[in-house]
Amino acid sequence: MSFSSLFFGLVLCAAFTLFGWNVRRLGGYLALGKKENRFDHPGKRIGRVLSIAFGQSKLLREPFAGLLHFMIFWGFVVLLSAVAESIGQGLVPAFSWAILGPCAPVLAFLTDLFGGLVTIAVVVSILRRLFFPPKRLAVAGHAKRDAVVILALILTVMLTMFGQNAARIAAGPHADDGARFIAVHLASLVPAPQAGTWVSIFLWAHVLTVLGFLNYLPYSKHLHILASIPNVYFSPVGPKGALAPLNLSDETLTKFGATDVEDLTWKQLLNGMTCTECGRCTSVCPANTTGKALDPRKIMVDLRMRTMEKGMVAGTGTDSPSVEEEAARVLGHQLLDNFITEQELWACTTCMACVQECPVMIEHVDTIIDMRRGLVLNESRFPDELKTTFANLERNATPWGFAHASRAEWAEGLNIPLLADVGKADVLFWVGCAGAYDARYKKVSQAFARLLQKARVNFAILGTEEKCTGDPARRMGNEYLAQTLMNENIATLKKYDVKKIVVTCPHCLQSLGKEYPQCGGDYEVIHHTAFLEKLIAEGKLSVPPAPAAALRVTFHDPCYLGRYNDEYDAPREILDALGTMQRTEMARAKDKSFCCGAGGGRMWMEEREGKRINIERTEEALATGADVIGTGCPFCMTMLSDGVKEKSAAEKTSVKDVAELLLDAIDAPAQ
Repeated sequence: MSFSSLFFGLVLCAAFTLFGWNVRRLGGYLALGKKENRFDHPGKRIGRVLSIAFGQSKLLREPFAGLLHFMIFWGFVVLLSAVAESIGQGLVPAFSWAILGPCAPVLAFLTDLFGGLVTIAVVVSILRRLFFPPKRLAVAGHAKRDAVVILALILTVMLTMFGQNAARIAAGPHADDGARFIAVHLASLVPAPQAGTWVSIFLWAHVLTVLGFLNYLPYSKHLHILASIPNVYFSPVGPKGALAPLNLSDETLTKFGATDVEDLTWKQLLNGMTCTECGRCTSVCPANTTGKALDPRKIMVDLRMRTMEKGMVAGTGTDSPSVEEEAARVLGHQLLDNFITEQELWACTTCMACVQECPVMIEHVDTIIDMRRGLVLNESRFPDELKTTFANLERNATPWGFAHASRAEWAEGLNIPLLADVGKADVLFWVGCAGAYDARYKKVSQAFARLLQKARVNFAILGTEEKCTGDPARRMGNEYLAQTLMNENIATLKKYDVKKIVVTCPHCLQSLGKEYPQCGGDYEVIHHTAFLEKLIAEGKLSVPPAPAAALRVTFHDPCYLGRYNDEYDAPREILDALGTMQRTEMARAKDKSFCCGAGGGRMWMEEREGKRINIERTEEALATGADVIGTGCPFCMTMLSDGVKEKSAAEKTSVKDVAELLLDAIDAPAQ
């Protein structure tokens, strides 16, 4: 082996040793978190990696930016062969992929093709970052510099690869020269007598750039290049949007929720390390969009900074006074308060738009709720108005100040059976707190009950035996109160052997359907729009033909119906079946729908910062020119109705539930 090859080998060993040390260091940081099993359902996890990581499906939700990233990602996958060839030639100068025989020209062609695509994508990305950044990328300081450095390194890798191949072609003919359609044209720029020297220069430049790039990543925001595929693999495979329960019966625990990184799981810490700082989460966050303190990207960046800060202190192992001072400072801090404020946490509506848009499957909402739990359960720190909400839930099993004895008054005169009287029914109509107490939404409960009666559905209600599902308490961080309500409801449902439940509230749908199984309550839970659509399809409800579409309607997708439960079609199919209405979509619809502002307990908190979220959404709905804003959620109805009144549009635009619109259409001929 020549001295050059030996030296090349030593450089490789040093670079890969340093990279291995960095990987172990990062693994040590993850070890700060609590244990969590994310190794189940390997087939499903691999499928998700193929779709999201390799198929780039979430990145392509933004077509232009997604295409640029798709080209760079797949270019790098293909060009690993070029890197491997360069490393092989550094160790053994005669090495070439020509050993692959007939496959060699194909590989050479793909190398030039993807090298060209990556070069174009990188140049466009640099220009976009520097001169035409979208709002979500218009950040200054380290993040912007870091992005440009990474893109410059990628561009250097491409240019040195082309330079090496062009110099090799100039030095002498090769079997695959014709396939390298870019390098063969560049070869004319390389003086033939010095071609061998240029091969060596470009080879070393190429390999050193790749090795430097590899070891820069662990210190860069582009750590996601290493962490994103594992993060996608370990993303949740259970019920979508379901919060993990706390083990409140464990008497050894003295702390609940999270105030620092060791209170979170290793997967939550991996989320922070995986964050690409692309800002897609922040760009769709209703709180951030309307001027609130919450920035989902910042939450993840802060989590990463605190994890690395604490991890570095934990791994110092030195008695240096300066290090001890730094350790004391770090250990005297915590994630909550020193990095992330209460104001940020309470601004979250738990709409899950951030999770929906994140291209690497980060779970922002779970971390925010865990920190809310830390505030509420450990320190009793929460907005003043929630004192009344929690007290109402404890006394009357509803977040509003209504007497529990009046829970069934909405049904008076409708001849709706109580489960206590009939003993059993095919379907339990879970009315929910808003459906039982809210003056406006009681009309929705009545409309839906009348539709069930028209369809001759064997249903009943619990009446005063029904209590709040616990969803508001859980989202507001009061896990103890949430589990108390959940267990009490499960005991009631078990008494009547309930199997099938229909709800008019998407929050009840999420809680009963996806989170009650955590406490032993397994039921088939259906949203009323899906149930009504099925009744129409089965011919149990018939909509009379209408002469013409007289009204324009736009449907507002509730977050807990859409993003949490993937139900977008049923309400639209009902509206389309009415015939009396012409449906139009808002600019942000379906899985890109904008939150009404009431989720995550925000229904019971004042909105004192920035623009009101419901006004933002109402303005978007009114911009469609719709006569009716349709929805399928009591929270959304309240927020949009308030917004319509605020915009002085109540006379020309009404807010109605899909059930009300369907009943109006069915009853219309008799009027």
